Amino acid sequence: MKIATWLGTAAATISAALLAACDVAVQEIQPGVTTAAEVKARMGEPGFLHANSDGTVTWEYTRQPSGVHCYMITMGNNQIVAKLEQVLNEANYARLRDGMTRDEVRRLLGAPGSKVVFDNLREDIWEWRIEGIPPTEETYFMVHFDLDSGGVKKTSKRVAMKG
Repeated sequence: MKIATWLGTAAATISAALLAACDVAVQEIQPGVTTAAEVKARMGEPGFLHANSDGTVTWEYTRQPSGVHCYMITMGNNQIVAKLEQVLNEANYARLRDGMTRDEVRRLLGAPGSKVVFDNLREDIWEWRIEGIPPTEETYFMVHFDLDSGGVKKTSKRVAMKG
């Protein structure tokens, strides 16, 4: 086996193991029981903090661009987990509406795996890698923002063969 091929395979294996380890940590988090300190010990610092109108804060832990999950963990005012959800799901995709802002989309789905501006289409496209069926394919969910208005123009999905 060539060194470059071996190193690539080793890196991919290590990345997959680390992502899996993070998701095991998520399984140990229990709403009403787990403290903010315990979440940080298991998951590390959140990638982003979302302030909620009731004074609570939601911590964002995205697995993008390589993973297919984004966890939102809401801390109650008592610093105990009030809610834990994996937000990259069909129910949340259905909640997207024309005209929503980038901030509203980020709050709903977390940070995208990629962002690309297409000046000729007058679109800014955010893309998330999501769970797909079968395992031989990679599935992506995209939100298209209109460059003129700044709001959501449409959503779409694409499927790519692995390898």
